[in-house]
Amino acid sequence: MGKLSKIVLIVVSENGKKVLFKVKDHSVSGEEFHLLEHKKYGYLKTIPKPPLGKLGEYYQTENYISHTDSRRNLFEKVYHAIRKVSLKRKLNLINSFELEGKRLLDFGSGTGDFLKTAQSNGWNVAGIEPNEAARGIANSKTNSSVFESKYLNTFEKKSFDVITLWHVLEHVPDLEEKIAVLKSLLKPNGVLLIAVPNHKSYDAIYYKEFWAAYDVPRHLWHFDQKSISNLFYSISMTVESTNPMFFDSYYVSLLSEKYKSGRMKVFKAFRSGFMSNYKAKSSGEYSSLIYVLKNS
Repeated sequence: MGKLSKIVLIVVSENGKKVLFKVKDHSVSGEEFHLLEHKKYGYLKTIPKPPLGKLGEYYQTENYISHTDSRRNLFEKVYHAIRKVSLKRKLNLINSFELEGKRLLDFGSGTGDFLKTAQSNGWNVAGIEPNEAARGIANSKTNSSVFESKYLNTFEKKSFDVITLWHVLEHVPDLEEKIAVLKSLLKPNGVLLIAVPNHKSYDAIYYKEFWAAYDVPRHLWHFDQKSISNLFYSISMTVESTNPMFFDSYYVSLLSEKYKSGRMKVFKAFRSGFMSNYKAKSSGEYSSLIYVLKNS
């Protein structure tokens, strides 16, 4: 592929803030959004941020795969096959911690497969899922253990051993408020797991505005390792370790090729995904990372 040049910030100036570039909503609206650097924490913000009442409209598509269990084509079948492997790895990760108990909260449960896997392996589970259709599917799998968003504030403080957000934090409108609430629900020695895309990865730099993991405006925030550390340091939590999500580079590259050329170029996507993981062996900048966070 040759050498890859770094993205240079400050392409556009908007109210004195750094703008990375314009990114199109390829999934639903076709609208364009700016990515601005947050001055305090360093993550990128999607601008304009859709009003809360309108945000749900950007999820109204059958192609939003995490809200359905559909297997209509090869792409969706591959997604679900990979998800089975990922679920085993997630279960192994939460089982690896030395904890007082096995009470788990999954924030943004989607269709409930992770909760079902954990519940089947001895975990006492609860989930939060704002999407009604996905929540219904999740409850059919977990003995009605998944609730709508407003239920979050009814949980007992310091009652969960593990809280997970699997590719959810980037969707949360009230970011700082929500992480403070989640911290309050975690036991003092509990673990918070955050999985998010990494815009410093090779595939992000390679695809630039076509990088599928920007997914504006559903993704309101775009993180790297430094910005995650900065954000959670503000609520006295520290990153203990990170874990790569190897499959994400391939999945994201496949979608990125589609956005860039109009076709899913499987060979090119595989090459980009492979290169991203290969380069991340030395840099640590995988396409997506799981952050293990604890109270400091």
